[in-house]
Amino acid sequence: MKIEIVNKKKFIRSIIILLAIIILALLGINNTYSKTEVSYKEDYIIEGDTLWSIAENQRTTNDYYKNKDVREIMYEIKKLNNIGNENLEIGQKIMLPNV
Repeated sequence: MKIEIVNKKKFIRSIIILLAIIILALLGINNTYSKTEVSYKEDYIIEGDTLWSIAENQRTTNDYYKNKDVREIMYEIKKLNNIGNENLEIGQKIMLPNV
């Protein structure tokens, strides 16, 4: 049984596309998503606290937020604690990752 390639350009193009898809798939598979258990600690808002100041503090003291942008940390804290655009209240309890 002999296989004859009728259109060599089309065959080569198809092989290149197939190889590119395989390489991209292998690169995507290389990402590992470990299930790290994250525990949370309670913290309470004191006078002068802002989301920005809390986020800056967490960025320097909490490995969970290491190398993250302060705005991203603020967003995560707001999302975790269901905080909208309202002001923080003194004595308000918030949860923060404890890593």
